[in-house]
Amino acid sequence: MFNKTYKVIGVMSGTSLDGIDLAAVEFTVLNQNWSFNILNKETVSYSEVWVNQLKEAVTFSEEKLNQLNENYTFLLGGIIKDFICKYNLQDIDAVCSHGHTILHQPQNEFTLQIGNLPKIAEIVGTKIVCDFRVQDVKLGGQGAPLVPIGDRILFSQYDYCLNLGGFSNISFEGKNNRIAFDISPVNTVLNFYANKLGLDYDDKGEISRSGNLNSNLLNELNALEYYSKSFPKSLGFEFVKEIVLPLIEKYSIAIEDKMQTFTEHIAFQTAKSIPVKNGKLLITGGGAYNIFLIERMQFHLSTMKLIIPDSELLEFKEALIFALLGVLKLRNEINVLGSVTGAKMDHCSGVIFNKN
Repeated sequence: MFNKTYKVIGVMSGTSLDGIDLAAVEFTVLNQNWSFNILNKETVSYSEVWVNQLKEAVTFSEEKLNQLNENYTFLLGGIIKDFICKYNLQDIDAVCSHGHTILHQPQNEFTLQIGNLPKIAEIVGTKIVCDFRVQDVKLGGQGAPLVPIGDRILFSQYDYCLNLGGFSNISFEGKNNRIAFDISPVNTVLNFYANKLGLDYDDKGEISRSGNLNSNLLNELNALEYYSKSFPKSLGFEFVKEIVLPLIEKYSIAIEDKMQTFTEHIAFQTAKSIPVKNGKLLITGGGAYNIFLIERMQFHLSTMKLIIPDSELLEFKEALIFALLGVLKLRNEINVLGSVTGAKMDHCSGVIFNKN
């Protein structure tokens, strides 16, 4: 007999490298109707040393990656343990952790999220559910996106769910199936150029707003092969490093112009990805704070109601949903949809590590 309530911690680290999001969540399920309450939440920023390591890891040798994985597992385990102590969290059913994506190459049947070594259960001292993507890739899927089942279960009142993080992804109901895919890079590119100006990010999009649109660059970005592919499809940092940044860097224009042009590219591709351009669009992720980007999206989606929730849901929705994925794994229920990842079937993904 399954529990009616679960108290778990969802842990997420995104490609924008804002930090590690942790959310203590209580779920209640009654007649397959789920509700949630976020009890405590926190984002723990990375040190400059860790930011640089995680940025550079895509080029690491196998030996260096193995060492990084071990070091990151200790870092992540310590942060989770501190979170539990800080908020005096007791009777935790599990910690449900995504880890941090370093390599994502589903076309080569490979994806790597570090921080998912068995050692983490010993460090934290509780049951860990983690490594949600690998099984999907083995089943022929993209290993992403994983959030859509959570959108379906927890946020069905919205027509579309859009997350603006390091990359953007969208989720919605299609013909008897959930449809979801990565749209484009977002903060992986905008933060890269903000960093060149000595800033962590473009606050409210004001730097991008101050620039000028370069039509030739915009046209080249919009013509990239990825955008003409049908879903399921997903993106990794390799796409930014090997394709997007080299393309932008061909243009000898001001950083502000590059940022405005890329912002327009994000808005254009977002609108293009939405089949019916009316209804309610829920927007979460750090990019939702980029006022200029939201304005450009509204320009391209003039009949759509854009809904930006309170900061708790805006910042911690992905941690919340990975908490749900972990609970579904504990219940041995489907937590990954083949319709969105391209896997051979819906399945129950993740591994469970019990504390010794």
